[in-house]
Amino acid sequence: MITIDITVIIQIINILILIVVMNAVLYKPVRTVLAKRKEKLAELGNAIETFQKNAELRKEEISRKLNEARVKAKEEIEKAKGAAQTSTAESLAKVRQDATEHKSAQISEIHKQFTGAQQLLSGEVASFASDMAAKILGRAI
Repeated sequence: MITIDITVIIQIINILILIVVMNAVLYKPVRTVLAKRKEKLAELGNAIETFQKNAELRKEEISRKLNEARVKAKEEIEKAKGAAQTSTAESLAKVRQDATEHKSAQISEIHKQFTGAQQLLSGEVASFASDMAAKILGRAI
């Protein structure tokens, strides 16, 4: 049977003292460490969220700048193509004009030579005719 004497009261006092000492030595430091850890995790969560937002904004900005650069590059390419086509067309027209002028000059030169040769040969036709007749007949005419 259980008897209540002074030792029970001493044990209750002992347990209460042990609770106060354990609370001061063990539980409060552990609770403060856990509270600090919880605050640190909350700060890190906020920092991660901020970094993710910044990363998303930078990604959008890079995408926008990349699109602008693509549009600008297309415009520059089109300008360069247009300039090249214009330059090519001008060069081709100049070459055609030079070729036409050169062709006309050569045709007129050939015509002059042909006329000169025709006049020279028409003056010598009689002499060629008499020479051929002499050869064919075998005697001088």
